[in-house]
Amino acid sequence: MTVQDVDRVSFAQEWQEWHRQKEAVLSGPHGFLAITGLHWLGPEPERFEDAPGAWSSTAEGVVVELDEGEELTVDGEPVRGRYDFGVVAERDSVYVGAGDAVIEVARRGGHDIVRPRHPDNPLRTSFTRTPAYAPDPRWVVSGRFLPFAEPRPVTVGAAVEGLEHVYDSPGQVEFELDGVRHRLTAFNGRGPGALMVLFTDRTSGVTTYTANRSLQIAAPDAEGKVTLDFNRAGNLPCAYTDLATCPLPPTENRLPVAVEAGERIPLERGGQP
Repeated sequence: MTVQDVDRVSFAQEWQEWHRQKEAVLSGPHGFLAITGLHWLGPEPERFEDAPGAWSSTAEGVVVELDEGEELTVDGEPVRGRYDFGVVAERDSVYVGAGDAVIEVARRGGHDIVRPRHPDNPLRTSFTRTPAYAPDPRWVVSGRFLPFAEPRPVTVGAAVEGLEHVYDSPGQVEFELDGVRHRLTAFNGRGPGALMVLFTDRTSGVTTYTANRSLQIAAPDAEGKVTLDFNRAGNLPCAYTDLATCPLPPTENRLPVAVEAGERIPLERGGQP
């Protein structure tokens, strides 16, 4: 298929639906824009203004101690007094209710955290949209997946200074832009066999968010072929809020070209409409 073969009306409509769904998740009542705090838990119980209870990280996992009159909802059931969440796995999250808020209990970079999400957070209520480049079929490119013999652990930095993430990489994705070949280290995507790449390029810090963008890639076919649609290069939550722990791209994923496609710098970070 060539650019000339593309039904541009349908192409734009499908992109708009992708963009709409992505923003609906981001700005939902308990989406990332609703987060009011990023609280790192220690061994001593600590209280926070935006969450009931005193929270701590113990050898047995996360514990909350609720005073009289305080309550959480876990799996639809009210919880009072002391509640043990147990050990939360790395990159997992547990969500519990607190009135109209949701409290996220998670583990990131080896640390237990609590992130309350309040629907009335001003960052959420003032959100309008994310600027993006107009969808253009020229940014849909074919590539191939180059699997490693065994998945390789890759350590990357994070939006939070001093934090690191470790992901298993199943291989690299190779493709061409304007006749120049590039390779990006890939991580596992959202579905079976799917891939995800984190990258920066020459638009980063100019028209797109400085730290990172992500691109989801459907599972390779039987011959290892993949399609990269850079129109769907999206912002991670850290593009909007400092209360996210998003991973940074591996060093080798810094493209020496300007990818003028996908989501741009959010208005909340000084982006242009």
